[in-house]
Amino acid sequence: MRVDGRPLRTLWPTPARDALQVIDQRLLPHRLQVEHLADVAAVQRAIRDMWVRGAPLIGATAAYGIALQANVDVRDGALRDAAARLKAARPTAVNLAWALERMLARLLPLPSRQRREAAWAEAGSIAEEDVAVNVAIGRHGLPLLQAVAARKCGAPVNVLTHCNAGWLATVDWGTATAPIYHAHAAGVPLHVWVDETRPRNQGASLTAWELGHEGVPHTVIADNAGGHLMQHGLVDLVIVGCDRVSASGDVCNKIGTYLKALAARDNGIPFYVAMPTSTLDRALRDGLAEIPIEERSAREVTHIAGRTAAGEVVEVQLVPDGSAAANPAFDVTPARLVTGLITEHGVVAAREDALRRLGASA
Repeated sequence: MRVDGRPLRTLWPTPARDALQVIDQRLLPHRLQVEHLADVAAVQRAIRDMWVRGAPLIGATAAYGIALQANVDVRDGALRDAAARLKAARPTAVNLAWALERMLARLLPLPSRQRREAAWAEAGSIAEEDVAVNVAIGRHGLPLLQAVAARKCGAPVNVLTHCNAGWLATVDWGTATAPIYHAHAAGVPLHVWVDETRPRNQGASLTAWELGHEGVPHTVIADNAGGHLMQHGLVDLVIVGCDRVSASGDVCNKIGTYLKALAARDNGIPFYVAMPTSTLDRALRDGLAEIPIEERSAREVTHIAGRTAAGEVVEVQLVPDGSAAANPAFDVTPARLVTGLITEHGVVAAREDALRRLGASA
């Protein structure tokens, strides 16, 4: 996608393949800064501390972490150890484990002399495939927006999003935003309601930033405003991303997604999930019982960062001294509340039989 009119991705290797360059998303929207990750420890820190975030991007970043490991030690034990360290950085998004398992499956059968080159090639393939998948999700989601536009006879299609499932959460294009960007390019009149998405504010700081650079009309709202907007006919459909989807269609996504799904169901509004098939965890059937929910630092709830009138970015405390805070990072939306899953292969029902057929055709 574009920043100030120039194409940019969320990550790319250096020409010498001695480091991975990533956008440090903690600093957005106030500063665009690129960091160099030169080893596995740096990649692990970037994933754990959310310099990079979003399930597809975490997977691609981890893949390049294995490639960086292959620069210094390609023995089986070293590669497995690097994969274990990277996998421990974030527990919920399934793409992390998926990418690491794919890297090991590609490298371990090879002789040592071939592993470095193969590691960089495979990591590059994972990144390029992510872009292609997101483009396809956008293509399959576009008719959903066009159908609403046709019914509204030229009035803007109002889409509500939650968290950031845009190009900043992937290598490029995004998942939930890909249909929006395709529709915008096709001339469909659009307006996006952007949930702020407390406590890390990925909607207010990231989704709004990237939509602005693409020229997509949008309005940032408090997380609790979505239901009110739905009641008053100001939301036509909801599109969110996902971090893990169970074999039965339960969707794990950023905390607060479940409440949006409930409000959408109560108001008869379609609730779609943009789901790369790499996010489907076929080993899990009951998402609510089996998906591990990451508990992040309480400081993300008790403090917030922002830019002062003088242009300085500072962190301030929101709560009284001594108040405890809980910070579950994700929730699970039952499949019964999901209208459809927008995948790179088409829109499918959030049902076990449909997902089984999707696997057979993929």
